[in-house]
Amino acid sequence: MGFGGPIGLVVVGLVLALAFNERQVGPLEVPTLGWILVLAGALWLVLTLVQQNTRRRHTTTATTTDAQGRQATTQRTTESDPPPPPAL
Repeated sequence: MGFGGPIGLVVVGLVLALAFNERQVGPLEVPTLGWILVLAGALWLVLTLVQQNTRRRHTTTATTTDAQGRQATTQRTTESDPPPPPAL
């Protein structure tokens, strides 16, 4: 996922939390719902950033034997960036 969803959730939450003062819709307090949406959006944004900034490490080990029975081991480590999120 990209950054649009979490940022949109934070914006909607801030509008609900700051634009509505002491208003209730039935048993629901609108500012409280707004702050819950802000926290959920911030958590979603942090998880997206962590997921997109992780590197993948792959290690390959190869052992070769020559004609006289001696063995040589080589190890290769590669790091790659994760694939980009799918476009919507």
